[in-house]
Amino acid sequence: MTLEQGLADFLTHLGLEKNSSDKTVKSYREDLTQALGFVRDRTKKGHVAVGDWTTRTVRSFVSWLHEQGYAKSTIARRLAAVRSFSKYLCRAGVLDVNPALALRGPKQDKKLPHFLTLADVQKLLAAPPATDWAGRRDRAVLETLYASGIRVSELVGLDLLAVDLNDGVITVRGKGKKERLALLGPDAVKALTTWYEDRSALLARTGQETDAVFLNNKGGRLTTRSVGRLLSHHLKAAGLDPRTSPHTLRHSFATHMLDAGADIRGVQELLGHKSLATTQVYTHVTTQRLQQSYQKAHPRA
Repeated sequence: MTLEQGLADFLTHLGLEKNSSDKTVKSYREDLTQALGFVRDRTKKGHVAVGDWTTRTVRSFVSWLHEQGYAKSTIARRLAAVRSFSKYLCRAGVLDVNPALALRGPKQDKKLPHFLTLADVQKLLAAPPATDWAGRRDRAVLETLYASGIRVSELVGLDLLAVDLNDGVITVRGKGKKERLALLGPDAVKALTTWYEDRSALLARTGQETDAVFLNNKGGRLTTRSVGRLLSHHLKAAGLDPRTSPHTLRHSFATHMLDAGADIRGVQELLGHKSLATTQVYTHVTTQRLQQSYQKAHPRA
């Protein structure tokens, strides 16, 4: 077996057996295609043989990534992909040992997530005009993102049956196609209720039929790119940081929840994080803000 054949099998395994998302499969394909291409260039062979997939080769690939100026996060992702692929080949009996197992990725710089203050969130949510259907839709989009903390990909994938306005609950299909529950506050429920009326009128005008919650002007499902554009428009109108992304509302949701005393494991469940360590980054944000307040306020700080 060539490693190219092994990669094809691995990607099929991810999609069918591991139930990975299309985005995850695409990322693995890109990362591993680059790794195999590096080995082919070094060995001057048309295909990568099993014997060419060694610890020395993988280490050379990682060194090359550093030389090319790739970000530490990208290098760590590439190495993780190589490690997972090699683990699969070991289970399949193609390899005896995982050549990437002993290699460590680069130490990551700690970056705290960007979030909006509560006052800025309120400005943003008030920015979409209530005088036309697009403004009312945009307000429902932004209210839902902030109230629930869901990802923008999860938002645009919402269907009507997944939203229970009576109980203020959303059934979300997240990463790995795992389902979880997210919550809606009364403002989000109100915005969605208003949007549903516009949505019905829009479908009647366009003659379309769809279960999607959020629609574009042609009656089709709203895309993540469209949400990014509408957010940029309202950020400008509200005079807020233009670097803010839809994911910033998710960061803001988590930070404000923990600021208000929410249990971190409850926030982890609402965000759909597999590991508590992923959620704990938001405690660093709140701790940093507490330290800043202490430095400003305490007479002996």
